[in-house]
Amino acid sequence: MDFKSYTQENSKIWDRWAEEGIEWSVPVTHEEFEQAKTGVWGVYLTPTKFVPKEWFPPMKGARVLGLASGGGQQMPVFAALGAICTVFDYSDQQLAREKTVAEREGYEIEIIKGDMTKPLPFADDSFDLIFHPVSNCYVEQVEPIWRECYRILKKGGILLAGMDNGLNFLFNDFDALVVENKLPFNPLKNPEHYELLMKDGDGFQFSHSLEEQIGGQLKAGFRLTDLMDDYDRPGNGQLCEYAPTYIMTRAVKE
Repeated sequence: MDFKSYTQENSKIWDRWAEEGIEWSVPVTHEEFEQAKTGVWGVYLTPTKFVPKEWFPPMKGARVLGLASGGGQQMPVFAALGAICTVFDYSDQQLAREKTVAEREGYEIEIIKGDMTKPLPFADDSFDLIFHPVSNCYVEQVEPIWRECYRILKKGGILLAGMDNGLNFLFNDFDALVVENKLPFNPLKNPEHYELLMKDGDGFQFSHSLEEQIGGQLKAGFRLTDLMDDYDRPGNGQLCEYAPTYIMTRAVKE
């Protein structure tokens, strides 16, 4: 395995998961799209809680980037609200779902395939909102991503991000809940972590500290305005019965 291409391997994993019908690859229905036009809508950054509507800017005419946000779940809602949408993802299958919904509902969206560990292919001050669901657990370094988000947001622009808080990576079995892994969890540096992920077919995943996640946003220049904890969805092991394992944040470029 050439670890330099680990993000390409992850994109293939997501293609497979999408083809198998993973819940994060099921697009919104026509009925949900029409409801969004009437003001009835909700989108997820983390598994179970809708993002508070007061976290969003006025959406009509807003330029919105869905960062690692393919799958046809959030961008269609934003398009229904009148936003000018761009989606950036590294999975062909996730992007294909965006195209399918856009063609079905008759709106335009810019669809770009790319690796978010690289400099993002957008000019400075391009977007009013970046919507970034839980996905940076698939990359080793997150602080460069926060810096790129800051660069491409307009002054006053909003970054909405979902992230894993690291607890998931302590366990190999979410039913037994026996702590077996030391953090940080990094398959590029720890052979045991690599072997565990490859055995389960989970691709390359990484734990990140709050220092990297929230501290990284602050270091990039953002002002944190709000955050919320969230739990995993039922059926994903017992950990969700004991502790929140996700965080969503709202940060502003001033």
